[in-house]
Amino acid sequence: MAADAAKPGKSAGVRGALAVAAAPHGGSRATAGDKLLYDRIRLGIVSALAVEDDLSFTELREVLATSDGNLSVHARKLEDAGLVRCRKGFAGRVPRSTYRITAKGRRCLDRYLDHMESLIRATRGR
Repeated sequence: MAADAAKPGKSAGVRGALAVAAAPHGGSRATAGDKLLYDRIRLGIVSALAVEDDLSFTELREVLATSDGNLSVHARKLEDAGLVRCRKGFAGRVPRSTYRITAKGRRCLDRYLDHMESLIRATRGR
């Protein structure tokens, strides 16, 4: 696809949009944490936690309309990468897992959003 952008006859807008799409994060090197956000569930988890101070496992599962197993796997990947933090405790006798976004997670989300905004501007010709 990148070779097509270099052909004569392709507009500068097409070349610009392809360049933005091919160089995420403004051309800077993407981190492993950044790459994790390209999954719908993981992006949803981090986005929801960016809006709320913290959310329980149940709240995240309901917001994202996903299964326990699916949420658990994706939340663990984000936790292992340091993008979210999980606190386990009890509400009475019921186990409760509460998630928060970390500073690293917020930076990764900001880079992702900046990249998407650049891509949108490039594809809309602005």
